Order: sequence, then C-alpha cells, then structure tokens
Amino acid sequence: MIISASRRTDIPAYYSPWFFRRLEAGFVCVRNPVNFHQVSRVSLSPEVVDGIVFWTKNPIPMLDSLPLLKDYPFYFQFTLTAYAQDLEPGIPSKNDRIIPAFQELSRRISPERVIWRYDPILLTPRYTADYHVYYFKELAKWLSGYTQKCVISFVDLYRHLGKQFQPLDTAEIYELAGRFSDIAQKYHLTLETCAESFDLSQFGIRHGHCIDGELLEKIIGQPLSLSKDQNQREACGCMASIDIGMYDSCANGCKYCYANHSPAAVRRNIQAHDPTSPLLCGNLTPEDIVRDRAVASCKEIQVKLF
Repeated sequence: MIISASRRTDIPAYYSPWFFRRLEAGFVCVRNPVNFHQVSRVSLSPEVVDGIVFWTKNPIPMLDSLPLLKDYPFYFQFTLTAYAQDLEPGIPSKNDRIIPAFQELSRRISPERVIWRYDPILLTPRYTADYHVYYFKELAKWLSGYTQKCVISFVDLYRHLGKQFQPLDTAEIYELAGRFSDIAQKYHLTLETCAESFDLSQFGIRHGHCIDGELLEKIIGQPLSLSKDQNQREACGCMASIDIGMYDSCANGCKYCYANHSPAAVRRNIQAHDPTSPLLCGNLTPEDIVRDRAVASCKEIQVKLF
C-alpha cells in the first residue's frame, strides 16, 4: 500500500504534528469525500505501508521530524513555481524560505527523492510564456544538483475557478514544452508531464507517474506489485494509493487550486483541526460508520528466477 499525503491538502506545511501522531498511533481515519459519515480506518504500520508520497509547497515544518520516518520509504513531490502572492498568497518568500528549504530537504534525503513540480502552468497578462521561461531557467539554476526530475502540467480550468485564467492552446503548449526542454537538458533534469494527454516526446518529455512505483522500488530495493490508479483521470500515470488528506483544508490559498472549492469551507475545516484526532479535520461522531480499510503490502516476496 502506498500512502499519498496528500493531493488534497499540504500536510507537511500545515499538519505535520498531526501526521506524526498518526504514525505513532499506527492508523489514520479518512472521510469519504462524497459520503461524510463513511469513514475508513487505514493502518499505517510499516508492515503494510510500502511508501509515502508527500505533496507540498513548504516542507519547513516537517524538516526536523524527518528522522521519525526512518521505518518508511518516502519521497516528496515539491511544487515550486514562479507565481507571486497574487496567485499563491499563503506561500512564504521563494527566495528567502522555499528555495533554501528545497535545497535543505534534498541534502537530508537525496536529490532523487525530491521531485520538483513546476505546475500548473497558466497564462495571464502578467504570467506570459516568456515570464515562465525566464523564471523556469532561474529556478533550474538554483535547484540544479538538488533534484533529478521536474514535473510540469498545464492548468485545468475547473468550474469553480471561473474565467480568471485562459486555457493554453496547442501551439502555446508545444512552444513552452520545447523551451522548457532546452533548459532542463542544460541543467541535467529529466522532464515529465503530469496527467497530460499531449505527446511531447519530440522534446524528450515523457508522461510521468507522480505516485511512482519504479522510484519506490529503487528506494526499497525490492519489486512491488502495483496497479494503475483507476480513481484518477485517464491521462494520469500514477500507481494506486490511499490519500489521507481532505479537500477544502489547505491554507496555501492558491487561486488555481482544484482541491479548495469554498473559502468558507476551508476556514471551517482548518478551525476544526484537532492534532489529536484520527481525522485530519474534526472528530468522529456517533453518526459515523467506521470500517477498517483492507490493506496489504505490495512487496513481491518470492524471488523471480526468470
């Protein structure tokens, strides 16, 4: 079993104490996003957790607690873009805090286990194609040697985002892909896409797997029997995982976010967070139906001779 922590919210930035309490307790509870009172109880025993994938824009609150992960294989999907606080109001200074944090995280756990995400790419009168190319190059300079891979994607215009962003047309995507590819090669970065149907192989850009079975096998030193995640979009290449986060609970406040739908719900959920609760936000109620999630390790124990 792989734990995703989390596509739905920034657990390292805002919920690290809760997360490590759940590791100590040996389980976590997760509400069904479409059925509030349906709750899964998920074991966090090292015997069944084959890996943890952290998703974050700010790992600083988690850095000093990394030794507590000694029994778990893990890596980070670290989003670092060139957007300012008009689009990412909750992110500390990129120059003063986030870039140094990226470098420090890499020093502590290795460049292979810190994946740089420059996504989503969106265009506005301020954030033009030339703007993205310039700052992608600047970030690549700073992160060279601290990561081996960069993941890119192009903004999806979810209904709740309204009309504040313009979609990229095919020509714009191909132009950016080519220019990003040249930069990535210069700084020895593998470039991949996240959940994109476009074929960008002509630029040396392949379809990525953010929940990456091959990387986890390399970290573990053992093969895993994994299947594609059927709960994600068709273009998503991720392996199956269990997400322990919650929608409408991230305080980053990014204007393009797919996981926050209502500012009021975000405030309500953040206020309901209890670091001692098995749930990320709120507590179990008498109306909740709690069932143990059937989980098991995906390690292939039997040695293959051929």
